[in-house]
Amino acid sequence: MLKCVTMLRLNELKLPLNHSSADLRQAILDRLGIESTELVDYTIYKRSYDARKKTDILLIYQIDAQLSEGVEATLLAANPPSSLIQPTPDTRYQFVRQAPAAFPAAEQQRPIVIGFGPCGLLAALLLAQMGLKPIVLERGQDVRQRTRATWGFWRKGQLNTESNVQFGEGGAGTFSDGKLYSQVKDRRHLGRKVLVEFVEAGAPAEILMVSKPHIGTFKLVTMVEHMRAKIIALGGEIRFEQKVDVIHRTPSANDDEGMGQVTGVTLASGETLHSRHIVLAIGHSARDTFAMLLDQGVYVEPKPFSIGFRIEHPQSVIDQARFGEFAGHPILGAADYKLVHHGSDGRSVYSFCMCPGGTVVAATSEAGHVVTNGMSQYSRNERNANSAIVVGIDPARDYPGDPLAGIELQRRLEVLAYELGGQDYSAPAQLVGDFLANEPSTSLGSVTPSYKPGVMLGDLSKALPDFAIKAIREAIPVFDRQIKGFAMHDAILTGVETRTSAPICIRRDKDCQSINTRGLYPAGEGAGYAGGILSAGIDGIKIAEAIALDLLGS
Repeated sequence: MLKCVTMLRLNELKLPLNHSSADLRQAILDRLGIESTELVDYTIYKRSYDARKKTDILLIYQIDAQLSEGVEATLLAANPPSSLIQPTPDTRYQFVRQAPAAFPAAEQQRPIVIGFGPCGLLAALLLAQMGLKPIVLERGQDVRQRTRATWGFWRKGQLNTESNVQFGEGGAGTFSDGKLYSQVKDRRHLGRKVLVEFVEAGAPAEILMVSKPHIGTFKLVTMVEHMRAKIIALGGEIRFEQKVDVIHRTPSANDDEGMGQVTGVTLASGETLHSRHIVLAIGHSARDTFAMLLDQGVYVEPKPFSIGFRIEHPQSVIDQARFGEFAGHPILGAADYKLVHHGSDGRSVYSFCMCPGGTVVAATSEAGHVVTNGMSQYSRNERNANSAIVVGIDPARDYPGDPLAGIELQRRLEVLAYELGGQDYSAPAQLVGDFLANEPSTSLGSVTPSYKPGVMLGDLSKALPDFAIKAIREAIPVFDRQIKGFAMHDAILTGVETRTSAPICIRRDKDCQSINTRGLYPAGEGAGYAGGILSAGIDGIKIAEAIALDLLGS
């Protein structure tokens, strides 16, 4: 019986879309130049596709090949590791220090995690796995109750301002497409750790393999519940409907002027919890908490974000434009897109949070505001595709003033959208053809808007600043040259999209602590350090590690 050795990683192995398993095995043999008997087994590490030529769509593989004894050494001796063939890297999660047996025992204050979205979830899980028994404080409800409250708002217009699309277990990512990819440089494979934890909690195993993995809302709900149970089993504590009203910060002895040390929190209930290690994973919409932090002296600065509309097309139009005759192929699934236009006035317009086969959802967290977002289920089988089409803005140019000026801009636009929509949480909407012609819409065409509670047709040129309207009108015909049908007359624009990211940054130092408040760990999207489920989860891991290193005195 042949003895096996460590596997080899094959990169950029390209095959036609409709290849067979035998074709893939033969391609592996050809790449390595070995006999069939020398290939013991193989696994697909990643699979993506190249659809730049719609008539010749290719699948691109990363393969881990298990070879018979001695074959790997012979191959590497003859062909030094390259970008195409190399030893399979170890992608298992490894903390920068060994498991914390050296942590202080009972007298050690438990770390507090504020917020239970993807960042807080992974931070709490890692802290629990290291034996630190975190206390999680989440202002919203558990994911099941939160889901009922959110659907109640969509169907009946009854908003719970503390538990909604933005607030509650699972964070804003729960009501989204559930995308699990990012552009974060991840040399330590922290993203792999996030995905492995998701799979162990019930996510489809394919998220470890496909290049653009996603989960969808219904699968996220169950997955989040299982991860919560794991944290509790490891000694962690999860408290729902626990809003933090005050973060206590005291001047530190012998520190530079302005420095402080976090000492604990006071909840809306009046209870005070003490800790010198607090994770701030509050998400991009915790506007009242941002204001509280500023009042307490925590350093907060404005940062760029984007504003715009949601655009909806028939998913079949996007599939045909991207995949041609292969539209509907089961491996390709519902087509997505990513578009950018640099406008004549220097403004950038781009697609954001594209949701294939999804719906546009009401995403406000404040009464009397209208905010849109996009959501898909795992199947991505709804009739329409939707995406935000947004314009980048920056503090110095568009909202100068105090650090919270961007929040006030968001609020003004959301209140205006509420008024334009009829003041019942319906959203203002307009056909793309009418928007480009600067004519109000009075009736729908072939595309039915998916936004609930509903839409009110009219003139969206009133919903955003003039510069944003001008930039979007310039960009849509350009996007139509890349995605045929993008500027179709009957496509629907729905307003407004304002929560693309937090308009503030809570800056931190090399140890991941606030630059003027020791023990406070700003994290995830709300602090300006992530932009999606995966990057937020990665940041949560980094924060948990930073706390562990601080406790170990490293």
